Amino acid sequence: MTTKKFSTLEVERRRTFGIISHPDAGKTTLTEKLLLFGGAIQLAGSVKARKAARHATSDWMAIEQERGISVTSSVMKFNYRDFDINLLDTPGHQDFSEDTYRVLTAVDSAVMVIDSVKGVEPQTRKLMEVCRMRNTPILTFINKLDREGMAPLDLIGEIEDHLQIECAPLTWPIGMGKEFRGTYNLHQQRLALFAPGRERLPDDTVTISDLDDPLLVATLGRRAAQELRDDIALLHGAANPFDLDDFLHGSQTPVFFGSAINNFGVRELLDTFVEIAPAPQPRPAASRMVRPEEDEFSGFVFKVQANMDPAHRDRIAFMRICSGRFHRGMRVRHHRIGKDIQIANPIIFMAQDRALVEEAWPGDIIGIHNHGTIRIGDTFSEKEPLTFTGIPNFAPEHFRRVQLKSPLRMKQLRQGIHQLVEEGAIQLFQPLRGNDLILGAVGVLQFEVTMARLKTEYGVDAVYEPVPFTVARWIHCDDALRLAAFEKERRANLFRDADGNLTLLAESEWQLNYTAKNWPEIQFRKIREYN
Repeated sequence: MTTKKFSTLEVERRRTFGIISHPDAGKTTLTEKLLLFGGAIQLAGSVKARKAARHATSDWMAIEQERGISVTSSVMKFNYRDFDINLLDTPGHQDFSEDTYRVLTAVDSAVMVIDSVKGVEPQTRKLMEVCRMRNTPILTFINKLDREGMAPLDLIGEIEDHLQIECAPLTWPIGMGKEFRGTYNLHQQRLALFAPGRERLPDDTVTISDLDDPLLVATLGRRAAQELRDDIALLHGAANPFDLDDFLHGSQTPVFFGSAINNFGVRELLDTFVEIAPAPQPRPAASRMVRPEEDEFSGFVFKVQANMDPAHRDRIAFMRICSGRFHRGMRVRHHRIGKDIQIANPIIFMAQDRALVEEAWPGDIIGIHNHGTIRIGDTFSEKEPLTFTGIPNFAPEHFRRVQLKSPLRMKQLRQGIHQLVEEGAIQLFQPLRGNDLILGAVGVLQFEVTMARLKTEYGVDAVYEPVPFTVARWIHCDDALRLAAFEKERRANLFRDADGNLTLLAESEWQLNYTAKNWPEIQFRKIREYN
């Protein structure tokens, strides 16, 4: 078998996806159950059991375990039906949407989790907007059918109305709450019976090719059987048939119903996912489109995480492989700094657990030990100078000044903030005049997380306090004289970010607009790409 044919086969058996949802819809629970099916873990933990010794495998940070929320993105690899699956578990909390966006630049598809009790929630809408920008294919899992919730047709209608995506149900629930009996697979014409509290997915399935089969009544009872017949008849007339092309273009989502906490409906979701979700796709670079089946290796960093192993003060860069074959020990070009580096100890992840990887292919996510030289957005390749695009940095919307309780810990404070800023969740701004350390974030919970991590991981006891700023914009101007004049006049509001980019911090949108009106030569940028 030629290397080219071998690499094509390796690409075709990869699936890389993220899970998106509103907080408490069951995202982390679903992640655990998917890992359970893939054999990656032996026992699923519940994020609700916050005080138990066992926490959700994907929530490794102390503050996550204490609060039962996901605030970082975890990368987990497992095998299912001979498919190599890379699962990226994104933060559910809305204050961490920037990290979620960057993770979604590294996936080829997504699974959206909807709470059947609450329906479509605000964070789901925001994440769908992100997916729509990239036309990301989405599978939908409507969760918590073991509780009393919205009627299935109402849920379908709400998803279509609020998220502007066509729904194609592939399974349909029979009852809900205490009356939840199972689901009917519309394509396989199989009935899956629900039994609560099972650690593994039940194998109780009944093939019923004809809904008039007396076996349906014998299995479900007369009333439930008739309700199922009525629902299916209604769906045949009103619901959209599944169309693979529409799904792959992001305009239609196949819908599954189930209960992740009970492992119900997860296998149907996973089986369908590996069959219809796209293999690794081409990635845009500044110079051209890079195809996964190309011979030469290339990849980009979409995340940097400090202190996954607090005992070793490590920093790991998460790289999405875009083309070619990666092998341990290979030398690659780090294009931003213009140097060749050897990747001697690449790792793959199972939450905080890790293992050395000998080779990897497009779609795979590997970890590179980072000593402060690798940043989000960095591109690596064997030879060709490439810069992968589309990895944004958003202007923060909230700002706080950091105050150190003990001045003797200033060195540790700066080191800690520098490493946490590398992760991209918070941003640092230092004034052109003075020594203040101003943190900026898209969501306010980031400040609390930062203070907690400074104390836990760096031994720094610090607090944050309000500052009058509400808006940040990166400054760009091709006219050096006008830029110098602008710096001189607006010096009190000008800062440098951690990469040295000139930034204006304004007290209000009105002040920003007034400044922009008086300085038409200056560009005030809300988004800049990592480079």
